[in-house]
Amino acid sequence: MLRLISLFFLAAFVLLSACDSDDSASEEPWQWNLPAGFPTPSVPEDNPMSTAKVELGRHLFYDTRLSVNETFSCATCHQQDRAFTDGLPLAIGSTGEVHPRNSMTLTNVGYNSSFNWANPLVHSLEEQALTPMFGEDPVELGLTEVEESWLDRFAEDQLYQELFEAAYPDSEELFTLEAVVHALAAFQRTLISGNSDFDRFIYQDDEEAMTDSARRGMSLFFSERLECFHCHGGFNFSHDVDHEGTVFTETSFHNTGLYNYDHVGSYPPQNTGLYEFTGAPEDMGRFRAPTLRNIELTAPYMHDGSVETLDDVIDHYAAAGRTIHEGPWAGDGSRNPFKSPFVIGFSLSESEVADLKAFLKALTDEEFVSNPDFSDPF
Repeated sequence: MLRLISLFFLAAFVLLSACDSDDSASEEPWQWNLPAGFPTPSVPEDNPMSTAKVELGRHLFYDTRLSVNETFSCATCHQQDRAFTDGLPLAIGSTGEVHPRNSMTLTNVGYNSSFNWANPLVHSLEEQALTPMFGEDPVELGLTEVEESWLDRFAEDQLYQELFEAAYPDSEELFTLEAVVHALAAFQRTLISGNSDFDRFIYQDDEEAMTDSARRGMSLFFSERLECFHCHGGFNFSHDVDHEGTVFTETSFHNTGLYNYDHVGSYPPQNTGLYEFTGAPEDMGRFRAPTLRNIELTAPYMHDGSVETLDDVIDHYAAAGRTIHEGPWAGDGSRNPFKSPFVIGFSLSESEVADLKAFLKALTDEEFVSNPDFSDPF
């Protein structure tokens, strides 16, 4: 809890410092090139978008000098060809520490109303960046150990001198934590995916974009029989979004019956979800519903990477929760008393399973995972 409090004080410092900044006056305005059917992402007033800032953020995102031992970058855990995940069940930090959580996709992360798997206190990309940079339990990038010197790595580099000057032309002090955090957030807001087969079929009037099987799977997905769309709906196939024009921003978390190891609803101690923050029994095992866009590329699944394939995901929801037959977490998740009322179970034929998978794969955006604007600039 002390670590969390320290991070939030650090976040407050960055945000207050940003209010005093006057670096926006001469920045070139950013031009969104949004997919059909997509709203404009929300952008904080103190961190306006600009081409130069996004380019700086892209370089920082891929630079291993942003970790304590200069071995890891943001992109280590968020790889473009995997829709900005890492393919591991559990993330591994720059010091080799295995994390209790799976690396989340950054697909359309600029539309999130909350961040991380179950943190109700972080509501912007600027705030979120501080956790991997300075968090100590677990260590991700581990910059706390070099807090007084890590910025020098960039200040002494001619390329970064040019990138920072272009991004913040009116700033008296260029190499600051605020500047790094703002640039990273600006780049991540550009990671927009909206050119999948589904998008071409629904938003671009391409009647040939989706196969008959995928169309049948779409009908199943949006049916009351399966209830998938309740937690994975809207243009982003997630529960909550934030964008320009949003009147009321919600933050929702769900228990999907993944565990019930003591028969009274408990989840493994390092992964109790929202309960970690609230202490309320009903929040045990509640996690955020991530976007399903590019879901084919982001295995393994769930907050702890404990579900390996899309077939396993479908089996889990068909059974209304997972039953673990042996080991320390043995239990019947379908009987978890805190489980979401939308996880009710269903029966599918083999052909219906194939159709549902075809639809989920129709959410893959090949352009997104190969877009050079999102790629490693080095």
